[in-house]
Amino acid sequence: MNEAETGPVLYAEPGSTWWPVLWGPGFALIGLIVELATPAGGVNLPVWILLAGVLAAATVLWVYARRRALAVQLTPSVLSVGGEELELTRIAAITDVGAPMGARVLGGGFTPPKGTGEIPLRLSDDKVVLAWAKDPATLIDELRPLLSES
Repeated sequence: MNEAETGPVLYAEPGSTWWPVLWGPGFALIGLIVELATPAGGVNLPVWILLAGVLAAATVLWVYARRRALAVQLTPSVLSVGGEELELTRIAAITDVGAPMGARVLGGGFTPPKGTGEIPLRLSDDKVVLAWAKDPATLIDELRPLLSES
C-alpha cells in the first residue's frame, strides 16, 4: 500500500541501511593498496575491479533482502512487520497480553528476528500474534493512541 491509502508513516525501521554495499569495494581497495605496496611486481587492477563489483552486487542482494524481511512500518491504519500487513482495526489489545507458546510471528519465521523485541498483540478474533521491532517500546508508544481512538 502507498502513503495515500494508509496515511503518513508514524514509525519505521528500514531493516538495513545501504552502507554495507561499500564493504566489498573497500576490501578490494585495501587489497589493491597492499598489492601496490608489495615489491612483488605487477598489479592486477582488472581483477580488483571485478572483485569489488562482485562483492558489491552480492551485498546489494543481501541488503535488499534484509530491507524486505526486517522492515517495520506503522501508519494510522496499518502495521507492517516483515512484509506482512496487519490492519489496526484487527488489533484488540497490546497491554496485558501474554505470549503463549506457539504464537504466530508476524512476517514469518518461528521466532522474532535476532536483535528485536517481541510485542504480543491480541487480535479481534482473540488470537495472539507476535509483532517485533528493534525498539519495541517506541512502537508500542506510537501504536497505543491509535488503538484507543478506535
